[in-house]
Amino acid sequence: MTAVEQRFREFKMPDVGEGLTEAEILKWFVAPGDTVTDGQVVCEVETAKAAVELPIPFDGVVHELRFDEGTTVDVGTPIISVDTDPGAGEAAPQTAPAAGEAVAEAPAAAPESEEKEGRQANLVGYGAAPASTKRRPRKPLPSAQRSAPAPSAAAPAPQAAAPAPAPARPEAAPELNGSGRPARPLAKPPVRKLAKDLGIDLETVTPSGADGIITREDVHAAAEAVQAARETPVAAPATAPQGRERRVPVKGVRKATAQAMVNSAFTAPHVTEFVTVDVTRTMKLVSELKQDPELAGLRVNPLLLVAKALLVAIRRNPDINATWDEGNQEIVYKDYVNLGIAAATPRGLIVPNIKDADAKTLPELASALGELVGTAREGRTSPAEMSGGTITITNVGVFGIDAGTPIINPGESAILAFGAVKLQPWVHKGEVKPRQVTTLALSFDHRLVDGELGSKVLADVAAVLERPKRLITWA
Repeated sequence: MTAVEQRFREFKMPDVGEGLTEAEILKWFVAPGDTVTDGQVVCEVETAKAAVELPIPFDGVVHELRFDEGTTVDVGTPIISVDTDPGAGEAAPQTAPAAGEAVAEAPAAAPESEEKEGRQANLVGYGAAPASTKRRPRKPLPSAQRSAPAPSAAAPAPQAAAPAPAPARPEAAPELNGSGRPARPLAKPPVRKLAKDLGIDLETVTPSGADGIITREDVHAAAEAVQAARETPVAAPATAPQGRERRVPVKGVRKATAQAMVNSAFTAPHVTEFVTVDVTRTMKLVSELKQDPELAGLRVNPLLLVAKALLVAIRRNPDINATWDEGNQEIVYKDYVNLGIAAATPRGLIVPNIKDADAKTLPELASALGELVGTAREGRTSPAEMSGGTITITNVGVFGIDAGTPIINPGESAILAFGAVKLQPWVHKGEVKPRQVTTLALSFDHRLVDGELGSKVLADVAAVLERPKRLITWA
């Protein structure tokens, strides 16, 4: 590592999830010139799973922010550079040359080995010129910087002159494509790297540097033009009034959710079953538990008892807690339950899960459920909290919805939808009475869960909610 590399440290986009390949920079908390310390949060990024704050791993002064807010960056790409020795005076990092800087090449003679191979040194990053007569003309240097003229810089002899015994091959213009531009765009390695990071094809960039060299400013200008084109609203049809549509890019959590749901819906054969159940006794128990000192300050609601009922049903029917391994053509049965709870957030639907929910007591489950929902609503759910789920509950009842056909979370075998609890006429002890009733819907992967198993699980959940004392007798 050179002295410059040791001084100017680059912080690369980390893989903050499990195998994620990119993340969007949501917000920078620092600017060039700010002092940062090891462990200080410098930015917030959003992956396909969650929003995460990134701490810098060294001390120094921010030299450059490589990307603007709203930019999606590949994992492993430098996003910020830090001057770790700002007191050493001004210096430019090797990886970030001044924008638009022209590369001057001394007109020294080519090495003997290159002449033997029929080629000569080129500008850094352009690659070696092939053994042909086509060469890029050198940029003339000021007379004060010129040394003795090299053989390759000599003017070609007049056509009528007799050829010398070892004539120097005349320089020719670079090979051009059909549009009159160089067949391979000319740019230094850092500029090529920048274009790659920004997703810009150098063939589409108009060079402004000397001899047709593409500069950093050219790449940034091309990137801004692409971004502007993306953000420009599509012209509405002549029949549609202006200002009545808006377009929002699909990215981050919402993009990942959409892709996951499509994959699940068209990979796992879904079957959904429904049951309507009288939950009057469960609602009465919820009211009593809210007054229990053991649960003081905890989140006690119908969802808590639905979760507990599902865990009891899984204990009685453990084969529902499994996943289909397509690659190995195996069914993987799991002896633990990581209970996912679907949560709606401003960034989209996420499904964090409670690890080892089956081993928790009711107060522990209530505490974990409250923390999970609160963290999700604040947008602080970590990728680890959303990985490894085994079965999921989605509470559509909070929106006043009676039932639905939920899509299985990828990697799981079933999902339970809990509908709204409503006062309805119900036959109770031979008489029609107003009772609190809800509808449960269970979707399951029919590759590994047949109708019998799915029906047993749903029936057990309903039975516990109808008579919650079964939480004790069936535990």
